[in-house]
Amino acid sequence: MISPAKGVLLIANPFLKDPNFSRTVIFLCENVKEGTFGFVLNKQFSKNLNELIPDLEMPAFPVFSGGPVQPDSLHFLHQYPDLISGGVEVFDGVYWGGNFESLQIHLKNNDISTDKIRFFIGYSGWTEGQLDMEMEEESWITVKATRKLIFETSATETWKESLNFLGGDYKMMANFPIDPQLN
Repeated sequence: MISPAKGVLLIANPFLKDPNFSRTVIFLCENVKEGTFGFVLNKQFSKNLNELIPDLEMPAFPVFSGGPVQPDSLHFLHQYPDLISGGVEVFDGVYWGGNFESLQIHLKNNDISTDKIRFFIGYSGWTEGQLDMEMEEESWITVKATRKLIFETSATETWKESLNFLGGDYKMMANFPIDPQLN
């Protein structure tokens, strides 16, 4: 396993009981001494982008619940540095945020594909030392992120596919029941 860092996925241990993070995969955008920041990739939000911002006449892009922190904020990851300026490259062609006005124009013009952008309500965050403690407790499994796991894998399959990507014993974990007592 690799250490949590920018561009790494946190995969919830199959037995993690926290309802906010059970069977989630989180893409880390920042990991500094003061804390860690990322987005849950596999919890779809109840509304699409066009329902959240109806005045902008945008296509019905899916939105994901990025985490329990600031659930009134909208964020996005994308692969469009030439269309959306101001984004921060998290790793190898994956950008976080950018100029929202440019984004709106390109959304209206249908220049943006759903397999190259993800929208999030809220985010997941850890204060200094908090994620380190969770790693010691083995709450998370880590793997280097791929664009396929971030953008192209369906939300319902992201957790399993992330474990399968690791191979070996992790492939077996992907099939563990949510509650082994009910097995």
